[in-house]
Amino acid sequence: MPLRTGSDLPSIDGAATWINGAPTDEELSGKPLLVHFWSVSCYICHDVAAEVARWQAEYGPRGLAVIGVHQPRGPEELDVAKVTEDAQTAMGITWPCAIDNEHALVGRFENQFVPAYYVYDRDHKLVHRQAGDRGFERLHDKIGQLLEADAAAA
Repeated sequence: MPLRTGSDLPSIDGAATWINGAPTDEELSGKPLLVHFWSVSCYICHDVAAEVARWQAEYGPRGLAVIGVHQPRGPEELDVAKVTEDAQTAMGITWPCAIDNEHALVGRFENQFVPAYYVYDRDHKLVHRQAGDRGFERLHDKIGQLLEADAAAA
């Protein structure tokens, strides 16, 4: 069963490697967080990559941390060099991105789909989850509301 609203952020330890460096506890502590699952073979992931980059550019300066997770969908997607090249070129990922070849993070998040998005508040409680290439206005609005509430509470 997928994570429910209010669930704690699962551990992000156990990835095969990290593109752009693993995030530290200090970098994530007290910040709202977007966790984005994607796959090299997912054409939808590639079609919407610019949207995720836009959120990171727009909301990162306002305090949102972003983490990508590459979720391989078959043995042909386990090549770390190929995934890294795709992440840094076609996907335009400039934020920390786990290459989860063992599905350690996938299992903890109980994630079944790519692309998939998990939005956490500053206490790292799940406030929204979504999958697929539709409904970005809901995701965009949820992130905006979360950051506005966070700024008002500060």
